[in-house]
Amino acid sequence: MRRVPWPLVLVCGALLLVASCGWSRADEGDEGRAPGAPTGVTAQAGSATSVHVMWNAVPDEPGIRLYEVYRGTTKVEEVPGSQHMVDVTRLRPSTVYAFTVRARDTEGRLGPPSRAVRARTPAMVAADRSAPTRPSHPAGRPVGSRGVQLSWGASRDDRGVVSYDIWQGGAKIHSVGGGQTATVVTGLRPGTAYVFTVRARDAADNLSPASAPVRLTTPGTDDGRDTAPTGFAATTHRAAGAYYIDLSWDPPRVDGLITEYQIQLDGAATTSLVWGGTPPRGRAAYGFYVGRSAGEEHRVRLRARLPDGTWGGWTPERTVATAG
Repeated sequence: MRRVPWPLVLVCGALLLVASCGWSRADEGDEGRAPGAPTGVTAQAGSATSVHVMWNAVPDEPGIRLYEVYRGTTKVEEVPGSQHMVDVTRLRPSTVYAFTVRARDTEGRLGPPSRAVRARTPAMVAADRSAPTRPSHPAGRPVGSRGVQLSWGASRDDRGVVSYDIWQGGAKIHSVGGGQTATVVTGLRPGTAYVFTVRARDAADNLSPASAPVRLTTPGTDDGRDTAPTGFAATTHRAAGAYYIDLSWDPPRVDGLITEYQIQLDGAATTSLVWGGTPPRGRAAYGFYVGRSAGEEHRVRLRARLPDGTWGGWTPERTVATAG
């Protein structure tokens, strides 16, 4: 399966990082009550140039549309309301940063900032090409039907371990500080088999080999409904003597961020589309080349890699034809 740069064109447009200087009550809107401040905010350096920020979901009657993450008074990240963590990058080594998080509801009202949390990025070590050792003796157990507790032995590094990344299958789904050797991963699906691995990271972003896998199945049942993209449509067009299939869809509504999709053409996996950063919100569209022959029929469908690292359900299969 060929991995290609993510070429999605989102109807809502590109996501922009916008500078802001604090907040005012005008942000709350003219009517109604703004959402509350996020709680449980933590910040942990992930490398010499990045910090991993996490927080608890804010309960709100209209619903939370997005969260805004601030470094000092500057907004540096904006993520969907289903996402409760983000990596803030392009930071300076050996620097203390303060982060706050604010919630914006579906009516556009912006709540007050959370309490500020601080994190210091470690020093950048010149010419550090030595990766940490592999985390040892990983273990785990389910915690209810939607979470697992994982533990592992500490890695060794000549300059020090800064963070540990938790992977499920081929997707990174969590990160903790280098002083931790255990964590609870939530947002999983009931009745689902998972394969977790752990990798250590140092200040120069060197990654250790993956730990031995931890295989766990959450209790309960999950029929997989509501994990497929919706509103899936497929058409064709001709350009410069070649034919292309054009797809559009709405991402599944899940607790987290969708960053990868797989397309199946005529019964075989044809490509994997990977978004390299925070994907914009809204309906997605993608077109790809299928040849120069007219009058051919093709079957196509699509599925998403869910935030827990598993693959969701396939869309209904659509049949399209190149013009004769």
